[in-house]
Amino acid sequence: MSTSIPSTVTGTVWKIEAVEGQRVARGDSLLLVESMKMEIPIEAPGAGRVLRFLVAEGETVAEGQALVAFETA
Repeated sequence: MSTSIPSTVTGTVWKIEAVEGQRVARGDSLLLVESMKMEIPIEAPGAGRVLRFLVAEGETVAEGQALVAFETA
């Protein structure tokens, strides 16, 4: 099943830590969002595969904005 993973905060995409097509486990960090000088990890909600990133490093994102297209195992 395909789903999207939203941002939990408003901020800037600081670093993408996975690659498209990568298989990940629940809790693996996919990317970091910087907000108010804090790095907030956006983690895989379960085992699955990163389909594609919907944002790029340096991009400003809003709370609730879809960041990653994700396929659950």
